[in-house]
Amino acid sequence: MAYELTGKVKLIQDPQTFNSGFTKREMVVTVEEGKYPQDINIEFVQDKASLLDSVQPGQQVTVMFDIRGREYNGRYFNNLVGWKIQSASASDPYDQTPQYDNMPTDYGDDVPF
Repeated sequence: MAYELTGKVKLIQDPQTFNSGFTKREMVVTVEEGKYPQDINIEFVQDKASLLDSVQPGQQVTVMFDIRGREYNGRYFNNLVGWKIQSASASDPYDQTPQYDNMPTDYGDDVPF
């Protein structure tokens, strides 16, 4: 499942590469929703870690991510795994979402089927 959040970048960690060749990089985004601000940790893995190269602390961003969960020794853990970042003020030039604002709502009896 895909989710997104918008907030201010608080922290960007250095990349970590493990003996297995697995690479991850984490960032913290502060979200100002609700009564108290929330610091949300999001990790970017493998080739997606390079997405953080162009992001700076203090920048407003929208992050698209998936939620991953696993069990280890009877305990359950969740991770937010990012896969896309864009400036919160920039629109996505590849957004192909159809616009339905001017669509007619009454087709009458002229429907051809």
